[in-house]
Amino acid sequence: MGLAAGVMVASTSDADAKRVRWKMHSAFAGKIAVIGEGAVNISDTVTSMSGGDVTLKMFEPGALVPGTQYYDPVSSGALDAAFGTPGYNVNKNNAFAFFSAVPFGPNGGEYLAWMRYAGGEEMATELYARDKIRYNLCGVIAPESSGWFRNEIKSLDQLKGLKMRFFGLGAKVMEKFGVSTQLLAGGDIYPALELGSIDATEFSMPAIDKDLGFYQIAKHNYFPGWHQQSTMNELLIHQPYYDALDATQKAVIRGGCDANVMYMFVRGEAIQFAAMKFHQEKGVTIHRWSDADLAKFEAAWEEVITDEIKDNADSKKIWASLKSFRKDYAIWKDNGYLK
Repeated sequence: MGLAAGVMVASTSDADAKRVRWKMHSAFAGKIAVIGEGAVNISDTVTSMSGGDVTLKMFEPGALVPGTQYYDPVSSGALDAAFGTPGYNVNKNNAFAFFSAVPFGPNGGEYLAWMRYAGGEEMATELYARDKIRYNLCGVIAPESSGWFRNEIKSLDQLKGLKMRFFGLGAKVMEKFGVSTQLLAGGDIYPALELGSIDATEFSMPAIDKDLGFYQIAKHNYFPGWHQQSTMNELLIHQPYYDALDATQKAVIRGGCDANVMYMFVRGEAIQFAAMKFHQEKGVTIHRWSDADLAKFEAAWEEVITDEIKDNADSKKIWASLKSFRKDYAIWKDNGYLK
């Protein structure tokens, strides 16, 4: 069976015959705050909630497959399951980006509302099912920082010519400013910064970036994370293995992922300020982009999204759904929340 555990029969009894022992790849190292912890948490939660009836054994990045390269193995059944984020799968279809993070996009609550109650989750499920993958919304984090730079950025003109690790749709925005972007897995970023293979980077929230040590090299950290105001995580399962589960086991997967959404969101909100204080103590200057700079980023984003949906029917459909939901949601957001 290669890497896959599949649905394994431990004995001849009916109870044991239904027990599932799966290997779950994680795109994030388990020691990394929030996202790595989320991978550990979903593994522990599903196993605990099912009383051992469904076991998700987590494997660190590289143990089974490279960190971000889990789509094809899950599709083929070489991997039973994988925990990551849809933005890592855009090489298969750029529409996956809309289920991960959208520049100038919704906060966590709004994003989750669109996914669960306005069709987002159904569209993601259909998109993955084409390749025999069961999609499960399984985590969300609040805003990230938008970059670590060696030097202060006094003008966006300074971005031109920089080599920078950048994620998802935001990378295409940065390219409008002359940045050469590349997507690196978390564990590969620090060595690339240290060796000068990249000049700058973004990755995630302050607490996560702290674990990766960016502050040791780049002393200027920029906010807000206009490119990722919230980011969603996924648990992907080889569809035939998922289909073989009984109704209770499927409910455990869904319930475990819903609990992981809560865990990751709240955990992320609780620990950022301590990380930011730590960075300041280490000589990092925290910057906030000016309103003028943010307006330039947003204008570039409008150009990017026009290109993104032009030749991809999936992206066009998904973006239309999200855009329509956000227009309606604005009535509630603008009146219900303090600005």
